[in-house]
Amino acid sequence: MYLIEPIRNGEYIADGAIALAMQVYVSQNIFLDDDILFPYYCDPKVEIGRFQNTAIEINQDYVDEHDIQVVRRDTGGGAVYVDRGAVNMCCILEKDTSIYGDFQRFYEPAIDALHNLGATEVIQSGRNDLAIHDKKVSGAAMTLINNRIYGGYSLLLDVDYEPMVNVLKPNRKKIESKGIKSVRARVGNIRDYLDEKYKNVTIDEFKNLMVEQIMGIDDIKEAKRYELSAEDWDAIDELAAKKYKNWDWNYGRSPKYEYNRSDRFNCGTVDITLSIEQNRIAKCRIYGDFFGQGDITEVEEALIGTKVVKAELIKALDEINLKYYFGNITSAELTQLILS
Repeated sequence: MYLIEPIRNGEYIADGAIALAMQVYVSQNIFLDDDILFPYYCDPKVEIGRFQNTAIEINQDYVDEHDIQVVRRDTGGGAVYVDRGAVNMCCILEKDTSIYGDFQRFYEPAIDALHNLGATEVIQSGRNDLAIHDKKVSGAAMTLINNRIYGGYSLLLDVDYEPMVNVLKPNRKKIESKGIKSVRARVGNIRDYLDEKYKNVTIDEFKNLMVEQIMGIDDIKEAKRYELSAEDWDAIDELAAKKYKNWDWNYGRSPKYEYNRSDRFNCGTVDITLSIEQNRIAKCRIYGDFFGQGDITEVEEALIGTKVVKAELIKALDEINLKYYFGNITSAELTQLILS
């Protein structure tokens, strides 16, 4: 097994989009006739599953306020918040592709490693999670690329509940069906269950311990590494810029959906129904008891094609004489209605 880490010119890269681009680049371009392990930790990010609707999954106001990165991955599954309290153990497996879809076998090395580090209470829970005393400490995903398994799982060493609770908009029906009232009740951490000698490890030390256990070595320095070349890094940067840091991939790939919002303002009640495609307004109908002078269809048409993003909506509405069409209302108030 080869080890590849997001280290460039001796510097650890904590950019989650770069880490993802690195893995995808390697999966598509580098073939070593052996399995590859990509462990990493990163600055705060929300990682969206390939088939999810980003606008529905995240609290965009919180994301913007706390400068949290949003990245859509190439594998399925649900949205997850990760930061420097978690190690992500990603991999490419080609020695035994029969593991594909078998999360029990996929998780075996991680469970054995955690047990060896003292967290003997860790068990597989459900289809693709690990848990300690019914609290989730890991979630896994995998797909097939070039007849090789590309997948991975997060390991929650520490949990910062405040952003985890506020950054995601969980599916309420899914939570209620499990009889759980909050994210805090569902999620736990690994640190509390490690052997005493590991209780104070840093995230980097925990990452190294997991690598050593999974690769069967005594020291991270013994790992068989593949060093990415300058050309590799140039290609990774280009992929990150064109895809994983690109709004159209992270937001625009969201499925089509429709919704309605209404509220009362100084001008009266405004009721707006929107059809969203690729996270842009495709159709718009506005109703209400406001006393506008203009033809409201002109406002509806002006919003077509606008990204469902606060700055873009305000920009579009600022170009319209809202007082002429609605009365006393601001672009900020209409934007808040659309995004509520």
